[in-house]
Amino acid sequence: MGALIFYEKPGCGGNARQQRLLRAAGLELEVRDLLGEPWRAETLAPFLAGRPVADWFNRAAPAVKSGEVDPERLDAAAALALLLERPILIRRPLIRLGEHHLAGFDVAALNALLPAGHRLAEPSAPLDGCVHGAEATSSCHAPQEPQP
Repeated sequence: MGALIFYEKPGCGGNARQQRLLRAAGLELEVRDLLGEPWRAETLAPFLAGRPVADWFNRAAPAVKSGEVDPERLDAAAALALLLERPILIRRPLIRLGEHHLAGFDVAALNALLPAGHRLAEPSAPLDGCVHGAEATSSCHAPQEPQP
């Protein structure tokens, strides 16, 4: 089994917790910057395939929380264009393991892909989504979304 590619938002406390859980299961990670990746439609689309459009979005992104962006009202083409333009809106982490692509941290979906010796323990609290707390860093909110 090769390295699991983990696209994170640098400084995100939630992504750091997710990485610790993956490493504790003995997985090798190749961590990449989700915001710095030169996304194209053909490279981002596999992570989103088969999911409702609204699930493509990071619900903690300021533009989503404020109502500026309403994922429920976007069709797939408009949503993909917006995510390519503003990667801060992408649900994270994005995970690639071989030919498999995931958006968000879903323990059951990950365990379905992992060999028995590397399965993840079910966490006591959800690990998908942004949780600001003791592990959040000052960079958790940065970088800010560019204003249109």
